Amino acid sequence: MINLRDLLIALAVGVGAPLVGLAVHAVLVSMLRRTHLRRPFLFLGLPVHLSYWFAPFRLLIPAMALAAVAPLLPVPDIVRSGVAHLALLCVIAGVAWVLTSTLAVARDLIMSRQRLDVADNLRARRIYTQLRVMERIAEAVIVVVALSTMLLTFSEVRQIGASLLASAGIAGVIVGFAAQRSLATIFAGVQIALSQPIRLDDIVVVEGESGRIEEITLTYVVVHLWDHRRLVLPVTYFIDKPFQNWTRSTSELLGTVYLYADYTVPVQPIRDELQRFVAQAPQWDRKACALQVTNASERTIQLRALVSAANSSDLWELQCAVREHLIAFVQASCPGGFPRTRVEIEPSGAPGEPQPPGPKWRDDTR
Repeated sequence: MINLRDLLIALAVGVGAPLVGLAVHAVLVSMLRRTHLRRPFLFLGLPVHLSYWFAPFRLLIPAMALAAVAPLLPVPDIVRSGVAHLALLCVIAGVAWVLTSTLAVARDLIMSRQRLDVADNLRARRIYTQLRVMERIAEAVIVVVALSTMLLTFSEVRQIGASLLASAGIAGVIVGFAAQRSLATIFAGVQIALSQPIRLDDIVVVEGESGRIEEITLTYVVVHLWDHRRLVLPVTYFIDKPFQNWTRSTSELLGTVYLYADYTVPVQPIRDELQRFVAQAPQWDRKACALQVTNASERTIQLRALVSAANSSDLWELQCAVREHLIAFVQASCPGGFPRTRVEIEPSGAPGEPQPPGPKWRDDTR
């Protein structure tokens, strides 16, 4: 039976060791932050974000301190082993947390060489997409291994595992058959990371909606639509179904503006005005600007203005500005230049009677 003195010593040591670990962690974090303000931490000339490790070590250091003093506690063996087991579980969880944080540090180190805030960021988005998917895969592996290791610390689980080892083949077949859809989804996520039909910040059209790829995981993709809605799709959608990717090879885009005009409208002045207006537009990338008559029906001609921009948002603004300006130009410079309906006036008198002088055609402008 444990006496009061040993109980107080055990409580003091068992509680004091984690508290000392927390105090050591706080001192180290304070010193690192103070040093970081004066001089950033560098690895191979690249900045290292140590803040990712602060929270994991807040768990790991006290757990290691408790694991170190647990065998010395003056308590019965069953209590001592229970405390040591709890400390071991915390150490495993802390190590797993440190490893996942290390993945984030490595991701930032690699991405610090890339620029996502430039117009032509295709290579950076490709690398970032691969890193994010691979990071999720590595995190899943770390969590599974950590949970398996924690379970194996229980003797009952080890005994059950030994008895089930003989039937592992049958169990694997059953689990694989039951989870084939989930496995196909995960493999699709890996395939997207490697072949990259889509990348983060790609402009896509899916299900009749235009949006930007906001997030890619192993199982689903989030598309940020133009009206700030989010369209969540399984990753298998981008493997099995067709979709439009406007920034697959470059962020540069071509856009068209259609006008329907009367046959009497002069085309060359409109072409000259388009080139003059687009040359002054800040959204134009100086690569494509043209006006052509692309169709002619019995009533109207179709004018197509072709313009280019560096990205989809600039192209949308340029298209709207060109459409508005050309409409105003035709209205001002060529009244009646838009489609009109012509009606022929039939003679109202008897056959052979002279007809009053006047126009035979009337233009009814809509």
